[in-house]
Amino acid sequence: MSTLPAVKTWKTRPPHSAIVEILTKKGDMVDDDLFDALRNEFEDLGYKDFNDLLMRLEVAGKIRTSSMSRGKRRIELIQ
Repeated sequence: MSTLPAVKTWKTRPPHSAIVEILTKKGDMVDDDLFDALRNEFEDLGYKDFNDLLMRLEVAGKIRTSSMSRGKRRIELIQ
């Protein structure tokens, strides 16, 4: 008797909405901390995809990113 492979379910919300919710709850964050918080829900999310999401949110006027020291960025929600 063969067993069926594990079925992945669709996420109930897109990752860009999760980013906005995380920033709403926790306030401004460093990009690494935000990525780690997002990875708790979206395990298969890569850093390139994360950067694409940040760029889209910034272009849409939802967030602002500013450079900090040594490649770190501060991500803040625009109200």
